[in-house]
Amino acid sequence: MSGTSSPEAVKKLLENMQGDLRGLSLECRKKFPPVKEAAESGIIKVKTIAARNTDILAALKENSSEVVQPFLMGCGTKEPKITQLCLAAIQRLMSHEVVSEAAAGNIINMLWQLMENSLEELKLLQTVLVLLTTNTVVHDEALSKAIVLCFRLHFTKDNITNNTAAATVRQVVTVVFERVVAEDERYKDIIEQPVAVQGNSNRRSVSTLKPCAKDAYMLFQDLCQLVNADAPYWLVGMTEMTRTFGLELLESVLNDFPQVFLQHQEFSFLLKERVCPLVIKLFSPNIKFRQGSSTSSSPAPVEKPYFPICMRLLRVVSVLIKQFYSLLVTECEIFLSLLVKFLDADKPQWLRAVAVESIHRLCVQPQLLRSFCQSYDMKQHSTKVFRDIVNALGSFIQSLFLVPSTGNTSVTPNQTGSNASGSTGSAQTNPGVLGMGGGATVLPAFEYRGTWIPILNVTVQGSAKATYLEMLDKVEPPTIPEGYAMSVAFHCLLDLVRGITTMIEGELGEAETGSQSTAETTSLPAQSSEHQDLQSLSDQSDKELVSRAVWEEMVNACWCGLLAALSLLLDASTDEAATENILKAELTMAALCGRLGLVTSRDAFITAICKGSLPPHYALTGQNVQMISPSSESHQQVVAVGQPLALQPQGTVMLTSKNIQCMRTLLNLAHCHGAVLGTSWQLVLATLQHLVWILGLKPGVGGALKPGRAVEGPSTVLTTAVMTDLPVISSILSRLFESSQYLDDVSLHHLINALCSLSLEAMDMAYGNNKEPSLFAVAKLLETGLVNMHRIEILWRPLTGHLLEVCQHPNSRMREWGAEALTSLIKAGLTFSHDPPLSQNQRLQLLLLNPLKELSNISHPDIRIKQLECVLQILQSQGDSLGPGWPLVLGVMGAIRSDQGESLIRTAFQCLQLVVTDFLPTMPCTCLQIVVEVAGSFGLHNQELNISLTSIGLLWNISDYFFQRGEIIEKELNKEEAVLQKQAEEKGVVLNRPFHPAPPFDCLWLCLYAKLGELCVDPRPAVRKSAGQTLFSTIGAHGTLLQHSTWHTVIWKVLFHLLDRVRESSTTADKEKIESGGGNILIHHSRDTAEKQWAETWVLTLAGVARIFNTRRYLLQPLGDFSQAWDVLLDHIQSAALSKNNEVSLAALKSFQEILQIVSPARDSEKPDTPPAINVSVPVVVGATTATSLGRSFMRTDSIGERMGRYSGAELPAVTDEIEDLNLWWAAWNSWYRIGSESTKPPITCDKLTFIPSQPFLTALIQIFPALYQHIKTGFSMDDLQKLGIILHGAVSVPISSDASPFILPSYTEAVLTSLQEAVLTALDVLQKAICVGSENMQIMYPAIFDQLLAFVEFSCKPPQYGQLETKHIANAKYNQAEWVALNYVPFAERSLEVVVDLYQKTACHKAVVNEKVLQNIIKTLRIPLSLKYSCPSESTWKLAVSSLLKVLSIGLPVARQHASSGKFDSMWPELANTFEDFLFTKSAPPDNLSIQEFQKNESIDVEVVQLISTEILPYANFIPKEFVGQIMTMLNKGSIHSQSSSFTEAEIDIRLREEFSKVCFETLLQFSFSNKVTTPQEGYISRMALSVLLKRSQDVLHRYIEDERLSGKCPLPRQQVTEIIFVLKAVSTLIDSLKKTQPENVDANTWAQVIALYPTLVECITCSSSEVCSALKEALVPFKDFMHPPASKVQNGES
Repeated sequence: MSGTSSPEAVKKLLENMQGDLRGLSLECRKKFPPVKEAAESGIIKVKTIAARNTDILAALKENSSEVVQPFLMGCGTKEPKITQLCLAAIQRLMSHEVVSEAAAGNIINMLWQLMENSLEELKLLQTVLVLLTTNTVVHDEALSKAIVLCFRLHFTKDNITNNTAAATVRQVVTVVFERVVAEDERYKDIIEQPVAVQGNSNRRSVSTLKPCAKDAYMLFQDLCQLVNADAPYWLVGMTEMTRTFGLELLESVLNDFPQVFLQHQEFSFLLKERVCPLVIKLFSPNIKFRQGSSTSSSPAPVEKPYFPICMRLLRVVSVLIKQFYSLLVTECEIFLSLLVKFLDADKPQWLRAVAVESIHRLCVQPQLLRSFCQSYDMKQHSTKVFRDIVNALGSFIQSLFLVPSTGNTSVTPNQTGSNASGSTGSAQTNPGVLGMGGGATVLPAFEYRGTWIPILNVTVQGSAKATYLEMLDKVEPPTIPEGYAMSVAFHCLLDLVRGITTMIEGELGEAETGSQSTAETTSLPAQSSEHQDLQSLSDQSDKELVSRAVWEEMVNACWCGLLAALSLLLDASTDEAATENILKAELTMAALCGRLGLVTSRDAFITAICKGSLPPHYALTGQNVQMISPSSESHQQVVAVGQPLALQPQGTVMLTSKNIQCMRTLLNLAHCHGAVLGTSWQLVLATLQHLVWILGLKPGVGGALKPGRAVEGPSTVLTTAVMTDLPVISSILSRLFESSQYLDDVSLHHLINALCSLSLEAMDMAYGNNKEPSLFAVAKLLETGLVNMHRIEILWRPLTGHLLEVCQHPNSRMREWGAEALTSLIKAGLTFSHDPPLSQNQRLQLLLLNPLKELSNISHPDIRIKQLECVLQILQSQGDSLGPGWPLVLGVMGAIRSDQGESLIRTAFQCLQLVVTDFLPTMPCTCLQIVVEVAGSFGLHNQELNISLTSIGLLWNISDYFFQRGEIIEKELNKEEAVLQKQAEEKGVVLNRPFHPAPPFDCLWLCLYAKLGELCVDPRPAVRKSAGQTLFSTIGAHGTLLQHSTWHTVIWKVLFHLLDRVRESSTTADKEKIESGGGNILIHHSRDTAEKQWAETWVLTLAGVARIFNTRRYLLQPLGDFSQAWDVLLDHIQSAALSKNNEVSLAALKSFQEILQIVSPARDSEKPDTPPAINVSVPVVVGATTATSLGRSFMRTDSIGERMGRYSGAELPAVTDEIEDLNLWWAAWNSWYRIGSESTKPPITCDKLTFIPSQPFLTALIQIFPALYQHIKTGFSMDDLQKLGIILHGAVSVPISSDASPFILPSYTEAVLTSLQEAVLTALDVLQKAICVGSENMQIMYPAIFDQLLAFVEFSCKPPQYGQLETKHIANAKYNQAEWVALNYVPFAERSLEVVVDLYQKTACHKAVVNEKVLQNIIKTLRIPLSLKYSCPSESTWKLAVSSLLKVLSIGLPVARQHASSGKFDSMWPELANTFEDFLFTKSAPPDNLSIQEFQKNESIDVEVVQLISTEILPYANFIPKEFVGQIMTMLNKGSIHSQSSSFTEAEIDIRLREEFSKVCFETLLQFSFSNKVTTPQEGYISRMALSVLLKRSQDVLHRYIEDERLSGKCPLPRQQVTEIIFVLKAVSTLIDSLKKTQPENVDANTWAQVIALYPTLVECITCSSSEVCSALKEALVPFKDFMHPPASKVQNGES
């Protein structure tokens, strides 16, 4: 108090005091002398004190009784002026704190007297206040007296005094309690032993309290007494008191000094024992009162509630609850229950209003609410107070909407101003209808079932500013404006929610952050899931578990009531701001429940928001969600009209602006609190889906929803208001799913599950119709997947698993989106930069690609197209880094089946092409096999030929790649193999892969070959051809890379397997004609049946295999089972050669030739004489016909290959083993024999369809023999020769079909051999040459060769028959009919004959030739053409036969003579005689057109024969059988006389008579007759016999002629006879000439006699008339001159 204790202040005080005293003495001078004296002595006293003491103030205080005395006396005068002066002076003293306790007592007594006299009441009050506030000297009795004084003044008649006194009382009470606080502060460091309080026996037992506290205690106790209308204990002298004032004082004390009550047990005791019972007692009228109940029903009249007291009681209760809740738990329970009761509908409006205000005061104190919850709701047998409060608020709000029965309907505050009930006529009066007329502003309000309640602005958010609880001056209950109670209750709810949630969220945040400062609640508060919450809690103290229990109990207690009330208000709200607040409350509650893991309550709040979002009466049903939105009757502006999302949508539904507002809240909830939604995602998303559908939002790229085109037609109508909202909603929707990346894993799974089940419902709804389905869920799954790529593993399986199901949906739009989503996710997943990257995380990569593979199980083509497009894009973007994903990707391409449509196959093939062209080097080598398989499978697709052919090209490219990268691939595969092998051993299983024992790289090749092999038997010819060429080209070009042992597999598993299948298909192929090759393609006649097309394949395959056998023999031969392979190959060649198809059979022989290495593969194509039909089978042409990459040379360049190319059949390559090799050749011979014998065997039956082998085939067949023979000649036996003969004979006998004849047959006049015939002769030639140089035992084969050749010679006259087949002469055959034409065998027979002669000339002396009567056979054969002579098919034949005969005889006869004794030639002579006979005296007439020159030529041939007889036979008659000689003689005889021909004209007669021939015959005859070499008498006898016969016949002819001449007279004789006579005459002359030339001793006398005896006969002829005869006669007669001798004696003549 430095202000009053400074020297200046003290000085001033002293002056003032002296002044006051002087003033007093002056005033009292006249009337009150004692006072004057007291005053004057007081001045002296003051001066004395001032002079004597240094501390003047202390001295003054000590003597204050005396100092004050004059002023007290002055007051006692009751003179107003004096009293005022005195009071002022006293106040000055008080203010300087120089009044002692005693003095203070005196002052108070003086004041009391003044009060009783009603003097200076205001000054009194002022003085008391100053006295009590400046210091604490006044206490106990004095204090109570001062206080009573103030109370007494409060109840005077004067209003001003009353009010001032009331204020003073309040201040004084405050001062009393402030002193306690100060006192406690002073003593706070001294710890006292608390004294045990002894019960409540003595209410005034306050001995333990300190003085100030005691005063306060006494004061408070008496206040309670007074309010309770009892006598006070301490405030003695009170005359009257009001309850209202008492309650106000109680309230202010309780409110201002709670710590006093809390710190002192005595005070607490007072609260419990006095205040609470008092309050409860006073409340009773309010409790019992029921509004509107008649008094008669109750026996005693009920006291009515009194507003001022009731309101003050409520204020007291508010303070009690707020400040002393912890002390008065039970009492508070009662108070709160009362409060709740006051809200009942049957209580007066004002009471309900103040009760609501009181509750509001509680609602803004969340900590208090928390305490309630802990103390009541969580205790077992206790009232659930907190729950009741909330429920009561809800019921209260509900009751307000129930129209009171008094008919007090609410008045609509719009322009009509009339009651709503009254004006039902016009819609204008209804607030909130779409067409609000007149632009009147609508008040914010709630409206429900016709009850309209305005919303008043009653309070600021978060503070409970009461209106009626503050009306302390009102005595009568106020009228409550409409809507006030509702508005307060509404704010109660909002503040309650806000308080609870803020408190719990704050504490939760602290719990989560642990020791750190409270985490700020961000917009995404729940960063950790419920699960983790529990986790972290378990680690911390129990305290937190306790708090958690409290939080949960609080929420559990309040949520039902809150939800009921908020839902009702939401439904009723017509004001956007109110709606916003309600929604915010629901949202925060939902989020809080979610954070606490209270699923039911969370879902309930969310359901409420969802219902609000949907149009009225909208039913939302689903597997996990069932709700129907409320039938809101609050009139809202309709902003959108759309179709409901239902199976059978009926009509349209309307969305109001409130629906949109709710929707935005829902989005906000999902966005900010997604982590705590858990299973209620289903609800949220289902609702959003319906709203999105009604608003017509459709998914776009990446799953974002965009306002769609009005797909559903005119049913969707959107106002401009909503149109501007849509993009916002759409972006919030997207952001909502983007924010899923911040959710923890569990929450994310909840979201995914919810989307999946939503999608399943959409799928169910879309079944069986092709209406637009709801794609919301699918689109959002995609969006969620895309933003959560960084942890895609945890959601990939459920996500893709569901999308795969969507892809199988029958509704195409649904399916399409499923596939779109799935493929987008896969592509995004592969391009996302994961950590660790995909290249190091193979498992993830396979996981990502797996759904792509799964899509292959879906048959819908649109899905597969999407799948393949995805693959294509993946290849284009990720192809280099697929790594272990390759098998999956390739599998997708390979999964396309033929029946899946062209476009699918085309797309898949594009992918494959990309792989083969770009990615083979980047993929693991283990995948190469899959590439081969996939490429092969495309070859087998029968949809599109070009794809099949291109895929074969790809296989070639792949093989090329293998070839170039061989070493690298091999290394990699071997490494991989080792790993697999190890794994297999560990598991104890056998490593299982195709072609197992071969090394992995070889297996790769084998797979390629096997695939091509499959394609070689494709149903389509073009594919077969291309595949075949590729297969053999790859084996040819790259086969050297294979391990030696692998060739075994190539031969048996690839090549022979292929041959078997081709053979089978070819033999069973259809012979029906194919009209055209699809479209306008014309098919050549050589390919117009399936059989012919297969034939081509067979040809190609066989040729390819044969070529491999040929070029790779050095590799194959060392293999163990080469001979078996050889046999199989021969078997194939054989079956092909014997197939009834010329092309195949011919090609088979070509292959036969090739494996015998008769032709080297490279030279085959250059042979100019290859018949055109065979070009197909010439394998080397392949290069030109397949893809460009095939243009490489197929010749091996290594030395062995060159050696093979060079060697002819005569020498064997060094590598082979002789014995084995022989076996091979013999196997070949046996095959050749079987082919030959089968193919040349004549058919048993004959019809048009009989198959007859073609000439080129037979030619090729026979041409094989010479080369084959070179290898087997050492063991070639007679049997084999026999077999060969049969085949050669058969082959030559085969006729030709008339349509082929012009190409093969020469014109008939040319003497040319067909190539077949040449081949046959060549074969025999080879044989005979071999025999010639061969060993002795080979030479016995000569006769067989002669037999064979002679058989051919016979063909000149007797063409061979081919079974019963009718053949026509070529001249008669019609080119275009299926007829068979016999060949012209003449040239062939003649050539054979020449060969025979040649051969015979070489071999005549051979033992075998002699023994086997070869000569006889030759003669016998020649006899045929010779006897036919002019009847031979060709004139040349008999001429050649003659010359041949002559040549043969010229060699053979000497041999025959040589062996005459052995009898080996005995049978030959008669044959020879017959031959001469048949030829010289042929039965066939010469042709009429024969020219004279020709005739003479022919005659000269006859002459040659006779000359041969005369030179070669007759001279050696002694070595020749006599019969033969006789036959010859007879023949010559005949020739010399009878050889005339009867068919000549007169003019030619002299030439045609074969005179030259007769002459020669005659001469020979004669020469033979008179030959001087006659050795035996027998021979001579034969000669003479012959002559006599000759002469006798001459005689006879002449005689007959003479006779006839005579008889015929002038008629000339027949030409024949004339000729004959001429001939005889000539013969006679010839004979005589001959006789003369002979030695005389050789001529018998008898002969001469016979000659001379002719003379008379000749003479008789002179008379004949024919000049020709005459001239001949003349010639005949001339030689007779030599007989003109003189006659000898008769004796002599007789003797002789």
